[in-house]
Amino acid sequence: MGKSISVTDLKAWYGDSLTLKGITMELDANRATAIIGPSGCGKSTFIRCLNRLHETSPGAKMEGSIRLEDEDLYTMDPVDVRRVVGMVFQKANPFPTMSIYDNIAIGLRLGGIRNRTELTDRVEKSLKMAALWDEVADRIHTPATALSGGQQQRLCIARALAVEPEVLLMDEPASALDPVSTLRVEELVEQLKESYTIVIVTHNMQQAARVADKTAFFLNGELIEFGETTGIFTNPVDKRTEDYITGRFG
Repeated sequence: MGKSISVTDLKAWYGDSLTLKGITMELDANRATAIIGPSGCGKSTFIRCLNRLHETSPGAKMEGSIRLEDEDLYTMDPVDVRRVVGMVFQKANPFPTMSIYDNIAIGLRLGGIRNRTELTDRVEKSLKMAALWDEVADRIHTPATALSGGQQQRLCIARALAVEPEVLLMDEPASALDPVSTLRVEELVEQLKESYTIVIVTHNMQQAARVADKTAFFLNGELIEFGETTGIFTNPVDKRTEDYITGRFG
């Protein structure tokens, strides 16, 4: 099952540039939260802080608190954090020299699973959860790069799910996909939140409205408004939220 994340006064820098200016919010367990806002507003930095990828950038640092239920993510081993807080990136990034099978099995092997039957069962389960098994079952030992763009993105989702995280971060997961593949990913988000906590960064207002239970609007590194998605889109409290949603800027 998914777990909630509590973010308190999160600040993040790249060198001297303050990118996040004190973000405080509660990400509910087993719900999908969309992060919206114009380019450069801190959306991707925010979710990179949630699985400690931000600190891997040269000159990057953060302050504040991020807790996964009762655990402080910043006192945990970063490798352990990335096991429980998985991430899917904007551009599908399957390991190019590996088969479909090995793309998913690699994380399990790194986690210590060596039994071939268990590996195969977990690979199949992950592909089914990512709605990809029926399309690749007869060729899982062929190169992952032979898959279409939409299939590669679902493979990356399967890879993230294989290690059984509690939270799944998705950074513009459908922005490079065609409409049919985008729909598949959105349907997947709807199914996955039964088992995982989902945080999805998107530029696509309609996508946020379709998949997210709650939506947060970021602007210039600040959290302007956060609440139930229906309320954010139909009755925003802040004029800046309304201006962004109606296309007056961004």
